[in-house]
Amino acid sequence: MDLLLRNPKNQLFKNNITISGSKSESNRLLILQQIFPEVNIENLSDSDDSVHMQHALSSKDEVADIGHAGTAMRFLTAFFATRKGATKILQGSERMHNRPIKILVDALKDLGADIEYLEKEGYPPLKIKGENLIKDSVRINGNVSSQYISALMLIAPSLPKGLEIQLEGKVTSIPYIKMTLTLLSQLGVEGTFNETTIKIKPKVTLEKKTLVVEADWSSASYFYSLVALSEIGSEIKLSSYKKESLQGDSCLAEIYEHFGVTTRFSENSITLKKENKHKTNNLELNLKNAPDIAQTIAVTCFGTGISCDLEGLHTLKIKETDRLEALKEELTKLGARISVTNESLHLEVSDKIESNVTIETYNDHRMAMAFAPLALRKEITILDSEVVTKSFQNFWKDMQQVGIEQEVLK
Repeated sequence: MDLLLRNPKNQLFKNNITISGSKSESNRLLILQQIFPEVNIENLSDSDDSVHMQHALSSKDEVADIGHAGTAMRFLTAFFATRKGATKILQGSERMHNRPIKILVDALKDLGADIEYLEKEGYPPLKIKGENLIKDSVRINGNVSSQYISALMLIAPSLPKGLEIQLEGKVTSIPYIKMTLTLLSQLGVEGTFNETTIKIKPKVTLEKKTLVVEADWSSASYFYSLVALSEIGSEIKLSSYKKESLQGDSCLAEIYEHFGVTTRFSENSITLKKENKHKTNNLELNLKNAPDIAQTIAVTCFGTGISCDLEGLHTLKIKETDRLEALKEELTKLGARISVTNESLHLEVSDKIESNVTIETYNDHRMAMAFAPLALRKEITILDSEVVTKSFQNFWKDMQQVGIEQEVLK
């Protein structure tokens, strides 16, 4: 479905939006719930990724198709490797079969896992025969996706001696590692993390426990962008958020102060308000700990007419698409002067936005959602708009609630 988005007549808006639980927290807890059935999860993410994860975990079929769900592919690979006597084939979309997984598979094989590549060496689909993994230490590169590391951390308490993970090279996306460690701690699993070593102790059983998943901060980023592009005085209240968040993307509250957007924390919500115009003409950020919000920030900078230099983006090359090249392509259509490297993005000041532009989404939910707020500036068409369900089922309904007019083109 392609959507034409129109500029709302009133750009001074006040709305309340409820956002589903964090996909990152939900998918970690779904794995831990399999290891510890005593765990109850509330406010679980309704994203496609979490739905794929639940189906793969509950289905007795030998083949599990996880679509575009990269987190599910990584976490499930590690989990099924520990299920002694069970065989599982993990497959996904065409793009998923071109996303590397060799670093994780090699680490699991070092622990004694039986994993076979069914097509291309180093890539899904995978055939996994569950084994008893008795080794208690492993080495893995830390400068790639932190999901590889978290996948190992999640299975660690189920191993007889726990697990010590030695990290080699510079570690990427540390907040996601800390998120995994904190969730383990909340379940009573002991663990430590320093610059190069993670240690997780074994845990056999635990008392019944209910964990409430915080709303997703990366989903909040699109509303931060809307408020930044709106008139002074606009505000949106989002539920359910915590000031002391486990999510690295909570840095949005500080970053969007540069755009004149303040964040007020209440007991179970945040209120975003456009207080004044942007406070800088050039934004310089290293987003190595929060790469998922890079697309939103780049589009916000373009829409507000400021330049930006974003670094720490090397993991964006292996997401649903090459997000750096995709950003360059689509922003250029809109009139941006932009350049990218393998790990950075440079956007120059723009004083004009081209009209009647159609945005390709590349099977990437974040491309669709990051560009949607630009409807406050120009009419814009989003191709394959349904891709947003990967992480945000009600995105277009919430955009309508704010006032973004939508017309289905096909």
